Amino acid sequence: MIRWASLFGLIGVALLTAILVYEGIGPLTSALQTAGVGLVWASLFHVVPMMVMAIAWRVLFVAGPAPSLGQMTYAVWLRESVNGLLPVARIGGEVVSYRVLTRMGFRPTPVAASLISDITLTLVSQFLFTVAGLVLLLLRIDDTAVVWRVIFGLLAFLPMVAGLVAIQRMGIVNMGAQLVGALFGERWADLVGNAARLDRVLRLVYRRPGRILSAIGWQLIGWTLGTGEIYLALQFMGNPIDLYDAVLLESLAQAISSAAFVVPGAVGVQEGGFILLGSLLGLDPGTALAVAIARRIRDAIIFLPGLVTWQIAEAHKLVTRRQPAE
Repeated sequence: MIRWASLFGLIGVALLTAILVYEGIGPLTSALQTAGVGLVWASLFHVVPMMVMAIAWRVLFVAGPAPSLGQMTYAVWLRESVNGLLPVARIGGEVVSYRVLTRMGFRPTPVAASLISDITLTLVSQFLFTVAGLVLLLLRIDDTAVVWRVIFGLLAFLPMVAGLVAIQRMGIVNMGAQLVGALFGERWADLVGNAARLDRVLRLVYRRPGRILSAIGWQLIGWTLGTGEIYLALQFMGNPIDLYDAVLLESLAQAISSAAFVVPGAVGVQEGGFILLGSLLGLDPGTALAVAIARRIRDAIIFLPGLVTWQIAEAHKLVTRRQPAE
């Protein structure tokens, strides 16, 4: 997996280099210089949608005490930091957030159930957010045939998500664990028991439609608030756009980055996507590329400290574990 991630990462870097050579560094530098310290403020705004996403996840704790908003925001911060900067195909952050919350003393089963359901519902909310961006795109361009084909293609995605929810309600985790237990004997008995508990809590989550709708609603608010980063960055660059165009740009850029999950950090893909989408909104390539680079600045300001914090916590845990043995 690491080898493939390295390969796709090199391809992304090559693509980014080609974009910089083709578009030129001058317009990019000019846009970044105009924005100046404003890009720091635009980056820090990302804390707001992170907190909203933490609220959405917290809603899905239905068994036992739920973490506080601060604890959930901390877990979301580390989750996004790992997924955003490391070659983990956007799943490593979920493992890290699970470890963080369980180390805080919260029971593993409710944490795992809330995390699995949160991931599933995130697929739904991002789908809806992407469709909203495509609808806004339909209002901006004359040739709508391609956009409609994309929308109909996305509709084929809904049965997959519905099937994912259905198998979680059926107890797929326990079924898999029982199969392992039958094949490998009593040594896996604990796995079967834990899986059964996880399935029970997952079913409990999905029996609360109010909480499901609330989580999706909060996630949609979080996706929408994420447009604030683009809106502020362009304001500081002297190329203001309205909020509708900011939603269009953010929703489709997020969809492109998610589709390119095999490329670490969506390097090159994200930049190319911003140039393509920016051209539809009348942004020159230099400015669109500067918005994409502003995302990289956000990664350095928000996500890099998250990685450092996670590594310090892991090192502290390792040292603490070894001390009694000495």
